[in-house]
Amino acid sequence: MTGNKNFVLKGNICYSEDRNLLRTVEQGYLVCLEGKSEGVWKELPEQFFNLPLTDWGDKMIIPGLTDLHIHAPQFAFRGLNMNLELLDWLNTNTFPEEAKYKELDYAKKAYQIFADTMKKSGTTRACIFATIHRPATELLMDLMEETGLKTMVGKVNMDRNSPDYYCENSAEESVRDTEEWLEHVTKGYANVSPILTPRFIPSCTDELMDRLSRLQKKYQLPVQSHLSENQSEIGWVKELCPASRFYADAYDQFGLFGGKVKTVMAHCVYSSEEEIALMKKRGVFIAHCPQSNTNLSSGVAPVRTYLDQKMNLGLGTDVAGGSGESIFRAMVDAISVSKLRWRLLDESLKPVTLEEAFYMGTLGGGAFFGKVGSFLKGYEFDALILDDSSLPHPQPLSLKERLERFIYLSDDRHIIGKFTEGSRIF
Repeated sequence: MTGNKNFVLKGNICYSEDRNLLRTVEQGYLVCLEGKSEGVWKELPEQFFNLPLTDWGDKMIIPGLTDLHIHAPQFAFRGLNMNLELLDWLNTNTFPEEAKYKELDYAKKAYQIFADTMKKSGTTRACIFATIHRPATELLMDLMEETGLKTMVGKVNMDRNSPDYYCENSAEESVRDTEEWLEHVTKGYANVSPILTPRFIPSCTDELMDRLSRLQKKYQLPVQSHLSENQSEIGWVKELCPASRFYADAYDQFGLFGGKVKTVMAHCVYSSEEEIALMKKRGVFIAHCPQSNTNLSSGVAPVRTYLDQKMNLGLGTDVAGGSGESIFRAMVDAISVSKLRWRLLDESLKPVTLEEAFYMGTLGGGAFFGKVGSFLKGYEFDALILDDSSLPHPQPLSLKERLERFIYLSDDRHIIGKFTEGSRIF
């Protein structure tokens, strides 16, 4: 990684100014000062003439991508048993695989593959689930630190409704291990930070949620979990939490649902009007995971509703419910499934546009990390250099058209440069 965080990049620049406005500047100049964007210009201002400049020619330059929901230990079984729905899939695939991470040798082998892949991908920021195992979670954090990506990693908490071989013995033990983990990892990392991770309500007793709430207040941690993904899951939550008005209320009663607690909830496929209103009121971030929701036959989230209500919204790959780590693919899937919902379920909810999908994968999700995901002045300088020269077209395309084709057709071989907070990853 480069040490100098003051420089200029020249190229074809694309970035979101808001959820509807995609800004494109052909052969523009992007200035980085102290790891933050100073802005984009068609002509370079004189005060920046003395900065080192890299001319990327006809390449495209876009903000780095944010994955708001991915499971690192599930990377090993992506693409398997996609015929199952969520709860059966957890018992068949997820719990047996995640239990293996008790063994550090296995965890190191599997997590190294995950870290290497994420480094090559378009993702510069990510919220990552680990497992219940403290040593393996610390190992994952060490490996992600080395990638240079900015990530939040969570040791998973679960003390009920999971197999004996993969379940914490008690709420007390779960929180004790979590606090020991926090004491180990709250210092010493430049790129990785902890995030509190109750797996989901069905796997967490009220006692555990209450203890985690106290832990959250002590360490001022962000929170990640799952919400209203699958109809069977929602029915199960109603049985387990009869006093809760709806799924989100089961988190909210413990103070783990937005407000002063920065919170991201994955899926939100079947959120009711009451649940949506609470998410909006609390400022909860939604991680839309379209490929996972398709693979596990969960459904199609009402993303148009979330966009129109100007809620906090980003994308997640949800590996291994999703089969790959590409946020570009998540953009495509977000557009595609919204068209199916519009055509087959609710014509009042118009499909997601290219501009909106790009916003979700950059500025929308990036906001969970702060001023991230755009080249607006003052935003942290995360950037990708994209080479579409091997995707030929018989006639000239506008810069927006080139970006659209890249989103639909590219893979990580077409990403030739990557920066996080002004540091070059490759």
